[in-house]
Amino acid sequence: MDRALRTALAHLLPELRAFARYLSGSRTEADDLVQEAVLRTLRSLDGKSEGVDLRAWCLAVIRNTFHEQLRSRRRERRLAESLPEEKQGAPAEQEVPGRMRDLTRALRDLPPLLREAVILVGAQGLSHQEAAAICDVPLGTMKARVSRARRLLAAALEKQPPDPVTS
Repeated sequence: MDRALRTALAHLLPELRAFARYLSGSRTEADDLVQEAVLRTLRSLDGKSEGVDLRAWCLAVIRNTFHEQLRSRRRERRLAESLPEEKQGAPAEQEVPGRMRDLTRALRDLPPLLREAVILVGAQGLSHQEAAAICDVPLGTMKARVSRARRLLAAALEKQPPDPVTS
């Protein structure tokens, strides 16, 4: 790795932290933003930093990362708000960790391609099209993977074996 790039990044850290803190309003989030900016910068500029305004580059990365996180939080909030409220009372506190363990186990048991698909679409909130682009597969393939993963998860969580004909 370019020693000059590392030195320049080290000198920029206080300014980057101040900017990130201004954006996020939180020291912890600011540190995370700066860490992500430095990682992305090192990956992107790997030995090719000549002629690049490193300060502007890093500030743009921090800004873009911050806005990506905001969009993600908004998407999560909209999803949570769109879920129907449970008519029954909240589950007993001891049930929640059990359900999470069951879900984690069911996800772990999925084939890797199906797990990847359902995490991208279900947990990350990406569209089928976006997930297909990330995985470099046709849209129909991504939709099929997500559908199959959801069926397998539902069957695993209901403790019923999936129907081998439809899976």
